[in-house]
Amino acid sequence: MLLSLRYRFLFIHIAKTGGTSVRRALGKYRWRDPWYYPQWFCHRISAWSGHRLGVKLPRHAKAICAQEMLPRELFDDLFKFAFVRNPWDLQVSSYHHLRRERPALIAHCQDFTAFLQWKLDPERAPQYHADMTATPQTDFLVDLHGNMIVDFVGRYENLESDFLTLCRRLQLPATPLPRLRKANNRRDYRDYYNDTTAELVADRYAEDIRRFGYRFDMS
Repeated sequence: MLLSLRYRFLFIHIAKTGGTSVRRALGKYRWRDPWYYPQWFCHRISAWSGHRLGVKLPRHAKAICAQEMLPRELFDDLFKFAFVRNPWDLQVSSYHHLRRERPALIAHCQDFTAFLQWKLDPERAPQYHADMTATPQTDFLVDLHGNMIVDFVGRYENLESDFLTLCRRLQLPATPLPRLRKANNRRDYRDYYNDTTAELVADRYAEDIRRFGYRFDMS
């Protein structure tokens, strides 16, 4: 998450949706925020304690976590936003990310099909780096009753234009959005799937597909 008390926003960072670029673009405004240094101090305390004290909002925390941790009047006053991504494309991005950053974790997966079957197996033991993108994106944006509690949901597919819309809403300059962590060895995401694995993703992310209108064959 990225919280600015001066500019009154809360960014819900869903993994593999362009969030690192958004954080980089908006992060500079934290230096102008009088609450930046207390937040930084809490961040360091959390790191020193092995994150046992619960004094910071984790990077990929759900909106409901902020709703529970922050004073209700503050949470309601913040402009809360996130970005989402086509679930089939997101899983291909996750696959390449883990191959690059955590190769030992998926060394047992000989290809994308094996990776997806392992990752989305309901009997699999919890694993933080896999679980970040095994959770439906909608879960990051709703309360316990399934009600949306964020104010703006942009799309990775329209990242630059939606980010400019966001900047206007926050009354911030049109900040250039860096493109970070973008793999250069990827094929079209549809090439990675067969009928079985495409349906596997459709089942797991049915609520994302319903809410945001995604389809497997989107160009």
